[in-house]
Amino acid sequence: MIPLERQSRIVDILAGRPAVGIAELTRVLKVSHMTVRRDLRQLERAGRVATVAGGARLTDSVLAREAPHIAKAEFCRKEKEAIGAAAASFVEHGAAIYLDAGTTVLALAQMLVGRDDLTVVTNDFAVLEFLSANSKCVLHHTGGMVDRENRSCVGEAAARAIQGFRFDTAFISSSSFGSDGLSVTDPGKTLVKQAANESAVRTVLLADSTKFGQRAPYAALGLDRLSIIVSDEGLSDDAKAALTAAGVEIVIAKGGQGERSKSA
Repeated sequence: MIPLERQSRIVDILAGRPAVGIAELTRVLKVSHMTVRRDLRQLERAGRVATVAGGARLTDSVLAREAPHIAKAEFCRKEKEAIGAAAASFVEHGAAIYLDAGTTVLALAQMLVGRDDLTVVTNDFAVLEFLSANSKCVLHHTGGMVDRENRSCVGEAAARAIQGFRFDTAFISSSSFGSDGLSVTDPGKTLVKQAANESAVRTVLLADSTKFGQRAPYAALGLDRLSIIVSDEGLSDDAKAALTAAGVEIVIAKGGQGERSKSA
């Protein structure tokens, strides 16, 4: 396969996904890491892709659909673990919290092992399964229309269930975020995130840096609805400046520790 064919194949692989790791690209294309990195540099110079920690994503792409849970679970695993650990510091004793669907929020749930003082509401089946086996907190699942690929519930019924609670903190995920807020691939997810935000004292976005600059068809929440964004060290200085300019506190997870920054 000549370089142009490989690069076209890389763009096809990235289409419709938040990001793809270099290891996966080498496996699918059957070439070396060095070859993939060289192709990515050429695509980046052409403005077609942006390199991120451990992989790449399409630039200025509109995500038509979200990757399934099983695919997302393997991408940016260490970054998600660090984000989850940093976010756990926001979970106060006796708190009522909402845990949104997604593998980054699942990483937070995995830091709540042994907690028996919390009330947790979630629309995510993986979060529910983990906490039911590994915590003694009070658990509620929203129910609603099932999104099989992402192992969660979305839509009006899920949103109505969320509206029946009052949360100290809503921990929200998103496949896409930027200086214009959060966007999602399904309007049913918009209803759920908005309901959680409206029912919470504060809303915290958990999102790895590969999701910054991505766009999806449906606007979910503006930055003015967020209290804090927890991301990883791959978030660029330009991205942090754009987000803090909107008055959002940014926490950068570093090996489980959170480094805070906020605009004046």
